[in-house]
Amino acid sequence: MLSGYAAARLHGADCGPWDAPADVTLRIGGIRPRPGLVLHRDDLQSDEITTGRGTAVTTLRTAFDLARWVPDETEAVVALDALANAERFDPVEVLRLRRPRTRSGSRLPRLVELADRRAGSPPETRMRLALVRAGLPRPEVQWVVQDPVARRAVRLDLAYPELRIGLEYEGADHLRPEQVLRDTARFTALTAAGWRMFRFTKWDDPARIVGLVRAAISTKALGA
Repeated sequence: MLSGYAAARLHGADCGPWDAPADVTLRIGGIRPRPGLVLHRDDLQSDEITTGRGTAVTTLRTAFDLARWVPDETEAVVALDALANAERFDPVEVLRLRRPRTRSGSRLPRLVELADRRAGSPPETRMRLALVRAGLPRPEVQWVVQDPVARRAVRLDLAYPELRIGLEYEGADHLRPEQVLRDTARFTALTAAGWRMFRFTKWDDPARIVGLVRAAISTKALGA
């Protein structure tokens, strides 16, 4: 069965590096390791296997495995977020897969606590974790702001609603001319409504993001 990042992609959660090897979980032996292929042997339960695009893949077990296999904790949470969002499950459900014979690791509950199925993209998850690990309050995810004038609602990637501080991650799709115009109108409406908005890209260092947000929270908290 395809598992790990390969299974995540079939579930609609493309959250791994472009050169990630294909993980395959076997109930028995019979396949030799080869470049680009990582083998795992485990006795999967019947409800841990499904079919995606004609291929046998792991189900919720995909999130469970990535949480254990990915060495970097941030990227492990990225995988949990992406899969929970794509498959619409609460990350806490991953904990029910823990079994005496399965090495789940002591970090699994902590990763689940950090995860959020509302996350819209891997960069948003990384930005949220950078803030939390720096000791800042946990921001709201995909916060809805009503615009009574335009009679519509907009979603902020991350927000501190009480302080009216919003954070947006601008990916490549925000470079399209029509999207630039929409983003400009959105930014203007939010600032006019009293929001202090931050727009970050892949070029922004996490330390810089944390510093700017920390300063903004301090300023707002003082009533400036």
